[in-house]
Amino acid sequence: MLIEHRGQAPAVPDSAYVAPSATLCGAVALGEGARVLHGAVLTAEDGEVRVGENTVVMEHALVRGRAGHPAVIGDAVMVGPHAHVNGARVESEAFVATGASLFPGAVVGTGAEVRINAVVQVNSRLAPGAVVPISWIAVGDPARLFSPDRHDEIWAVQRELDFPGTVYGVSRGTPMREIMARQSEFFGAHRDDIVLGDLRRR
Repeated sequence: MLIEHRGQAPAVPDSAYVAPSATLCGAVALGEGARVLHGAVLTAEDGEVRVGENTVVMEHALVRGRAGHPAVIGDAVMVGPHAHVNGARVESEAFVATGASLFPGAVVGTGAEVRINAVVQVNSRLAPGAVVPISWIAVGDPARLFSPDRHDEIWAVQRELDFPGTVYGVSRGTPMREIMARQSEFFGAHRDDIVLGDLRRR
């Protein structure tokens, strides 16, 4: 389904394929030969989503573009089922496995692999060709890799990356009620969306 959001509509070349149950919302641009499979959602909230040539976004993945943090996915990238690419940049020929999560400001270098359920934290930069093992966390610029049981070490690096400022535009310690009031207002912009219909491809 194609949806106009904030006055912008998705751009899909004839060579691309968008499954009938996938959703492209707002300023989403697909490259030649791109594939967006069933249940995937590519949503340009107030920042673009750009997907390169011959890139495949698998079932139920979420790709979200944000102001200051567009979601940019290069050529020949695999974005696995249930992956979460939120305001991150994924360079060409990278592999983002099932359930992986990439947060705003994150960069996954050319040919890097983020394996099943792994995380690349906000403002973290994964080197080209690097591998984040299953369920591990990449954090920092340049990214350091941690197993999930090393929370204190992860937090020592992550604390300086300003997750609340990057993701919500607030300082650490802002009450959740205030954060969610802002989020509710922000996502309320979808009340004005215009459904453009399904995109049927060969």
